[in-house]
Amino acid sequence: MKSIRLVGATLLTLAGVVASGVVHASDMVGVYGRVDKVVMEPHDQAPQRIQVWGVFALASPDNGNDYLPAARGYLYYTLPSNAGMALKEWNDLKAVAGTGQIVAFGSRWSTSIKRARLRKPDERPESPDEYWMNVGLHKITRTDYAPVRAIIDFKP
Repeated sequence: MKSIRLVGATLLTLAGVVASGVVHASDMVGVYGRVDKVVMEPHDQAPQRIQVWGVFALASPDNGNDYLPAARGYLYYTLPSNAGMALKEWNDLKAVAGTGQIVAFGSRWSTSIKRARLRKPDERPESPDEYWMNVGLHKITRTDYAPVRAIIDFKP
């Protein structure tokens, strides 16, 4: 019975992401961001790593209902074991780069992998984080949610 409730709650949360573009309390999204550019390494045809540059609000590691302040920098990832799905998301990230579109991706609840770290623009790319997936990349249209608003209002 407990697992049925968990599945039901998960489905309701996913429905909220799709229907409203954003979930509020207990948000499962790991990253909200406005992607400026994407650099695939060693090249676009067979990437093993990705740099995602822009302004991001990352899930707070200390509070399941909060996000860190929006900041400019880049996320640096390596392919996970589920490379096919990750590459699809990486291509989606590349497609929205430079458009001003705010997106949501990743999962704040994955405990099996290290959390992503926002790197400063002048930081050398090394030791990439494992890319973690959730329910895909979502374009955000609502602007009244705190992490989204922080990205919109971000001033360097």
